Amino acid sequence: MSSGEKKPNGICKNIPNLISSFVDTFVDYSFSGIFLPHDPTPPQHETPQTRFEKPDRLVAIGDLHGDLEKSKEAFKLAGLIDSSDRWTGGSTMVVQVGDVLDRGGEELKILYLLERLKREAERSGGKVVTMNGNHEIMNVEGDFRYVTKKGLEEFQVWLDWYCLGNKMKSLCEGLDKVKDPYEGIPTSFPRAKAECFEGIRARIAALRPEGPVAKRFLSRNQTVAVVGDSVFVHGGLLAEHVEYGLERINEEVTGWIRGGGGGRFAPVYCRGGNSVVWLRKFSDERPHRCDCSALEHALSTIPGVKRMIMGHTIQDGGINGVCEDKAIRIDVGMSKGCSDGLPEVLEIRKDFGVRIVTSNPLYKEKGDSKMGLGLLVPAAEHVPKQVEVKA
Repeated sequence: MSSGEKKPNGICKNIPNLISSFVDTFVDYSFSGIFLPHDPTPPQHETPQTRFEKPDRLVAIGDLHGDLEKSKEAFKLAGLIDSSDRWTGGSTMVVQVGDVLDRGGEELKILYLLERLKREAERSGGKVVTMNGNHEIMNVEGDFRYVTKKGLEEFQVWLDWYCLGNKMKSLCEGLDKVKDPYEGIPTSFPRAKAECFEGIRARIAALRPEGPVAKRFLSRNQTVAVVGDSVFVHGGLLAEHVEYGLERINEEVTGWIRGGGGGRFAPVYCRGGNSVVWLRKFSDERPHRCDCSALEHALSTIPGVKRMIMGHTIQDGGINGVCEDKAIRIDVGMSKGCSDGLPEVLEIRKDFGVRIVTSNPLYKEKGDSKMGLGLLVPAAEHVPKQVEVKA
């Protein structure tokens, strides 16, 4: 450095990562009201874990689709959070099977809530696993067919705060120049209304491969997870997916979302009707339409696994099992952007086995089983109040 060049001074020179972390935390809190301190030196190439030991208590939660209120109700129903939305699940492990995005207007708020619960659960010996559904994949690809106006507005507000944070960082000479999140994004879109242009631009910027929301939240999701004797996936698994490699799927999807290759479109096993996030072979509410043979073939190729748990396809009758309960479908359409269904979650305990925890008061009079699965109706104080009951 020549004597005429200006040197970075003081704190900016010595601890630039700490300055950046402080700004990011400020932006998070300003937008979400949630305090999430950033790691000044986060791991750069961490791949989501694929296989987990069976916990004493495992809770599976279906599609949330931008409905923050219903998301909280599902967690409360399972005794996982209190009235202040703080973790009370102890050592419980939770798997949320994807589709946080689309159909609602509080998608980012849910992502922030899940991130905070991950941290709180870890401190209590528990764990929260979040997964990629077809709607996460679609949004990273720039497919916004199911985005709501409020969803566009939420992302626009978030990106305004994010850009403000970048401006704050630019004042510190010791920090690298931050890339413009809007770089390369058009200012108008032929098939969209002009009033939506800025929201669309913000959503593309945040969610495209290597975008700040995609990289921070979605790249840490599992696409497939094996927990004890259960395998979790958003749509479904075929034997060909297992043969390809479950760890390989997680690694490649994570790499794609982080911008590590593949361009705009997801790997082929995440696209099309037979992909892991779109498959419906085991999800039809009419049991005779489910391909139990293909299910058993897939399960037989994963050592120690005896059931597949999936979301993706709304079950109007609530959580249920088919193919001798080897396929359990847990998407109850709880979001108001879907069918405004009553929250239900699946619980697997070493001492009680598999059962459904439901807020549907109809089942209080129907004994202790539902479609062959055990049923638990919590005490009244834990059941969310509903305006309408859909049987």
